[in-house]
Amino acid sequence: MPTATIQWQPQVNALTKPLSYSIQIVPRSTGGYDKMAADISTAHPNYNAELVRSLAPLIMAWIQDELLNGRAVNLEEAFRFALTCSGKLAGPNDPLPNDEDMLNVRVFPSRTFVQGIRQEAQLERLPMTEKLPLLTSAEDTKLKLADVLNPNGLLRLTGSNLFFDEDDPDCGCVIAGTQSGEIRQSTFGTISNAEILLAPDLPAQAHPWNNEYTVSLTTQYTEHGTPRTGTYRRRLRSPLTVPGLWQPSPPQTGILSSGASALVSVTGGTVSADERLRIQAILDVQTDRLLLSLLDMKEGGAAGAEVPLATNGAFTLQGFSGSAVGILTIIVNDYAALKALVRNSYSGRLVDVLDVKVA
Repeated sequence: MPTATIQWQPQVNALTKPLSYSIQIVPRSTGGYDKMAADISTAHPNYNAELVRSLAPLIMAWIQDELLNGRAVNLEEAFRFALTCSGKLAGPNDPLPNDEDMLNVRVFPSRTFVQGIRQEAQLERLPMTEKLPLLTSAEDTKLKLADVLNPNGLLRLTGSNLFFDEDDPDCGCVIAGTQSGEIRQSTFGTISNAEILLAPDLPAQAHPWNNEYTVSLTTQYTEHGTPRTGTYRRRLRSPLTVPGLWQPSPPQTGILSSGASALVSVTGGTVSADERLRIQAILDVQTDRLLLSLLDMKEGGAAGAEVPLATNGAFTLQGFSGSAVGILTIIVNDYAALKALVRNSYSGRLVDVLDVKVA
């Protein structure tokens, strides 16, 4: 009696019109001599597992010898083994083709064996799955930072089932702004199943603070197959320029935003030289508040003091050791929206790269 169900799932049959689905059996595992010997010994303790394990290869070798001697093998109520030939001859007296794959072994289950399976089988339906490009990481190779989209660097995408033909009009890599715009990428260094390396083209978005993008990949696995698209689950962000901080009245620059409104604005600061740094917003789950701080350009590097936020308003962020930025003053325009963005779209941590300019 069976102890588990036979699992199956529907599979798209792309060669049929109209579209149809085949029934695909999904094996739970693959057993071999060792499992067979252990299972038989457990069910029949009089048979030692080592003995069963030693006999199984001998039985298969005997079947092979019988076939090599031109005989068929019929294991009653189980399987019949026979040799067949593929290929064809133009005439009855022609020699056999010089093809090592011509000779084949066919295994035919007996009707009794199949009927026994059909009578006892219990089928379990699994959810339908499709082979898709799976993007698991994105990194700017120049800044060595994950999920940063640097127009002056190279973007490395890694994952599985990524390869596509860049000359196929139905396939490609697309970078799209979450507010507006998208561009099909055209400059690639590497295209393989495990890695894509490209020089990113960024689409223009509606507002200067819209620096949030998604990356998707479309490929086709067979000549007549359906194009399949996979989208990277995390959003990428491009560097933002914060100009004129040495001016008496610096222009306000939107940062840490997503959508039509600038959630946070840089309003001023003390800066001795141009510098590229990062600003981080982390959700503190214990206090249910956001913590903002300035970071250098290396993960785990120097950081300024964390400033807790709980409402809209003006705040001052301190620079870190060795930074040309002494302080950065900001205004939080929509704390509730910023908190929701950090929690729901960035798994509790949102980071922007800022190019802080004196002039």
